[in-house]
Amino acid sequence: MTIYKPIRPEAKNAAQLAISLATGQGVTGTTTVDNGANSAIPAQIIAPIVVTKENIKDTVIKDGFWKVEEICTAAVKPACVAAGIS
Repeated sequence: MTIYKPIRPEAKNAAQLAISLATGQGVTGTTTVDNGANSAIPAQIIAPIVVTKENIKDTVIKDGFWKVEEICTAAVKPACVAAGIS
């Protein structure tokens, strides 16, 4: 099992944060997190996705994070074929 967080939204949020900081603007978020010092830190939380054989094509493969050839090595090729990943 693995967890996946889509790369594009992560990168977009990071870029927006960098621009805000570079231009002296305040940092905003959709929520806040506590840093342990009773401070509410603005945060953009992107929900992680549990990657399964049912959604692997629509997550890590679709987003280009992994290629089918990288996942479906000779050792696991039969399992990939059985799961429809080939």
